[in-house]
Amino acid sequence: MIGAAIGRNDVADYVGALFLVYLILIFIRVLLSWIPRMPYNRYLRAAVGFVEEVTDPYLNVFRRFMPRIGGGGFALDLSPILAIVLLLIAQSVVVGLIRG
Repeated sequence: MIGAAIGRNDVADYVGALFLVYLILIFIRVLLSWIPRMPYNRYLRAAVGFVEEVTDPYLNVFRRFMPRIGGGGFALDLSPILAIVLLLIAQSVVVGLIRG
C-alpha cells in the first residue's frame, strides 16, 4: 500500500474543514434568526433544530456577555460576530500548531 500514511498536513486540513463547517452552521443560524416564521415542515424543522442544537451552546456563551441591542422584535444579536472572530482565531492557532 503506497501512500496510506496520514501526515500532519492531512490532519490539519481535516481540522480546518471541521472549523469551516461550524462557521457555516453559525452563519446559517444567523440567517435563520432573520426569518420570523417558517412554514411547518417536518424535514425543515429537523434541519433547523439540528442547526440550533449544534450552534446555540457556543453562541450562548457570548450572549451572556453581549445582550441584544434594541428592543422588541427588532433586537440585534451581536454575539455571533464575536463568536465567529474567536472561532477564526482558534482555527488559525489550532491548525498552525498541528502543521508545526
